[in-house]
Amino acid sequence: MASRMTTSFATLIACLLVSQVFLDLAGAAGECGKTPIQSAATSLSPCLAAAGNARANVPPTCCTKVNALIKTAPKCLCAVLLSPLAKQAGIKPGIAITIPKRCNIKNRPVGKKCGSK
Repeated sequence: MASRMTTSFATLIACLLVSQVFLDLAGAAGECGKTPIQSAATSLSPCLAAAGNARANVPPTCCTKVNALIKTAPKCLCAVLLSPLAKQAGIKPGIAITIPKRCNIKNRPVGKKCGSK
């Protein structure tokens, strides 16, 4: 009987964890329109080093991707930067939000914030 309870408890915990991940991803995906947040995050992979280190050079490919995202869906950029996926990748939101400025993107939203950052 103890084995059955342990199995049931483990199944319950697994279901709760999966549903929480799904809800986190679904909530953030709305800011990216029809594009899943994972796809938006993957498109920003050239920015990974610069998003974790303020002294790292921002690659031109990163600047191009960020500029395109700012033009099409600026809220998506915030959603990606603040997502659990970004934290797992080692992105530091306070550093990552400086990338548009570090890329010298002229039409970036000035004075806008991502969450508390």
